[in-house]
Amino acid sequence: MTDRAEFTGPLWDKGIAMRRQVAGDAYVDGALAKACDYTADLQKLVTETAWAMVWTRPGLAPRDRSLVTVSILIAQGKLHELKTHLRGALNNGVSRDEIKELMLHAAIYAGFPSCLEAFRVAGELFGEIDRSP
Repeated sequence: MTDRAEFTGPLWDKGIAMRRQVAGDAYVDGALAKACDYTADLQKLVTETAWAMVWTRPGLAPRDRSLVTVSILIAQGKLHELKTHLRGALNNGVSRDEIKELMLHAAIYAGFPSCLEAFRVAGELFGEIDRSP
């Protein structure tokens, strides 16, 4: 974690708690450790806007938000973020089988190339998880 002065306040605290719940401490700590004077404002914006103001809203459970987010990332072909949010989906209780069904469903609406890439990313992530102690 970093001790940047801008990474404080009630909205930050709310967002960072949700971000850690979904993405995990290792991912969040790594992202924050990379923050520099140029990128710190982006980390603050993402944490306070996406994670504090949207992910904590009462209208959808984090599990459902994960399903929506993974679907959108597949459709947009945002593979780096997809990997992060696939891990988050698992952390939020989505099973590997449910992820597979989501990706097969997305193939029809987002296209087969997007689905093939999503399966590749998921396979890499699941392999990493299975190999970790």
